[in-house]
Amino acid sequence: MPQRLLGLDFSSAPSKRKPVVMALGHLQGQVLRLERLQSFDTLAALAVFLQEPGPWLGGFDLPFGLPRELVEQLGWPQQWAGLMDHFCGLSREQVRATFAAFCAARPVGAKFAHRSCDGPAGASPSMKWVNPPVAFMMHAGVPLLRQAGVTLAGVHEADPQRVALEAYPGLLAREILGRRSYKSDDKAKQTPERLIARKDLLEALEQGRSRLGLRLKLTHAQREALVDDASGDRLDAVLCLLQAGWAQGRPRWGLPDGIDPLEGWIVSA
Repeated sequence: MPQRLLGLDFSSAPSKRKPVVMALGHLQGQVLRLERLQSFDTLAALAVFLQEPGPWLGGFDLPFGLPRELVEQLGWPQQWAGLMDHFCGLSREQVRATFAAFCAARPVGAKFAHRSCDGPAGASPSMKWVNPPVAFMMHAGVPLLRQAGVTLAGVHEADPQRVALEAYPGLLAREILGRRSYKSDDKAKQTPERLIARKDLLEALEQGRSRLGLRLKLTHAQREALVDDASGDRLDAVLCLLQAGWAQGRPRWGLPDGIDPLEGWIVSA
């Protein structure tokens, strides 16, 4: 049986209206077949899934680490486990206040500290608490993965049969679409142009037109479900799935040598 692959579009506060979406699939040569989409209305429901035995390799759309510059300036622990214990032990209000004070003391244009992977991936800094609130996604998601005993690639060794990679759907989407937007949670912004962008993105993925070198295999119903989801959450889960597929079988899951164990790395960046 081929290794199961997962792609997870994460939310730090899932609900029935905006669940966590997981794409499950497997590789056959260079073809990644989507098996199914699964959603979780609560973090507790996701935690139950994560604790099931593997093997699986998953791409998770949330940061696994903080910028070293930020950690050193705040005087926070310099080992990843201790850092996450400290960070995740703070309330969201404390996180927001601490990071806002850090930014306020810095010059315009350099408010945020960045990880080494942010530039190559085109990703938001992992300390951002709004638009998108990736710091809160880490605050909610990393404890779930640690409690489940999952390995977080590049930062935390645990169960070798369940390996989570930090993924970023925007990296793959931008390679294909450039700056065209394909999604919005705002009903007023769910435009025909974004619908066309989702169709174009899926067509490219099915034809294997990305540097990942994988072709996505969908049923007609799956394709419709991905196109019809104007929020893009299902499509983002599939983009994370493809990044996990690219990493399968590569040494260290394709992560570069010498990555900072406090910061982690975004797979395929």
